[in-house]
Amino acid sequence: MLEDLLKSRKCFKLVCGAGNEDAEEVEKLVTIYSLAGCSFFDLCANPKIVDAAKRGLKRAGIEDNRYICVSVGIAGDPHITKAVIDQEKCVKCGKCKVLCPHDAIIELDKYKVKKERCIGCSKCADNCPKNAIDMVSEIKNYDEILPEIIAKGIDCIEFHAISTDDFDVMDKWKQINDLFDGMLCISLDRSVLGDKKLKERVWKMLECRKPYTTIVQADGIAMSGNNDEYGTTLQAVATAQLFQNANMPVYIMMSGGTNKKSMELAALCDVYPHCLAVGSFARKIVKDYLIAADLFENPQKMAEAVDIAKSLVEIVVKD
Repeated sequence: MLEDLLKSRKCFKLVCGAGNEDAEEVEKLVTIYSLAGCSFFDLCANPKIVDAAKRGLKRAGIEDNRYICVSVGIAGDPHITKAVIDQEKCVKCGKCKVLCPHDAIIELDKYKVKKERCIGCSKCADNCPKNAIDMVSEIKNYDEILPEIIAKGIDCIEFHAISTDDFDVMDKWKQINDLFDGMLCISLDRSVLGDKKLKERVWKMLECRKPYTTIVQADGIAMSGNNDEYGTTLQAVATAQLFQNANMPVYIMMSGGTNKKSMELAALCDVYPHCLAVGSFARKIVKDYLIAADLFENPQKMAEAVDIAKSLVEIVVKD
């Protein structure tokens, strides 16, 4: 069971991307990382992506003791935003295409965003010299999308509660609780709330939950884990420490800027999370294999990709 995996503190979660709707890539990611020893997979709340992940597990031949989580967000949450390029302002300088870590920008008559690949990191918008790119939230109706996804068989729903709107957070949290009686995850960072407010919010959200039926995802800086440095993962460790010291009846998961240095730095700070979630860095180190058209037909390429992924997963999943 997922609870047993979390209790073991040997839980590695692959974050495929809350905004990643590229089914082919998700199938490849889940296949590679499942073979590498990963047992927990975080997906966007899209039935087709859940199907893709299940195909990946089937390809790996390891469907038992593998757990699927889907992520939903709230207005303002970067995980559910998509880049939109204003064609009137775009001067086709190409800077956005070069900077995009997920190859979501394509060149046609002008540069356009391939929405299914955009994960909302905002690197393009932050660096556009003409301010031609906006980040737009894509809010999904939980009552419409979650029942179909739940029926497919999932193990957890992750709620990105990054907002200053307490009423909206609690309203959507109630919706999720009413729809799903399994493990829930609350994802929070320090981008808009201070430490005191973060703890108050989580305690309030836990009022309707039984002890240890909730994961708190302590996010550092979302979608920032593109390198393997201590500084990149520092905020994730600090946020996890905040929740650990609060002695909440929850499982703690580190995410946001996480990499191979995360568990080492956490141990130096006496922080012991139940799970390490890695997204940007995990996807980056196998990127060359994700774009290989023959990955599933080429055992050598698959073995190479699995070995690379295993070097990351084994930081948590040790004998």
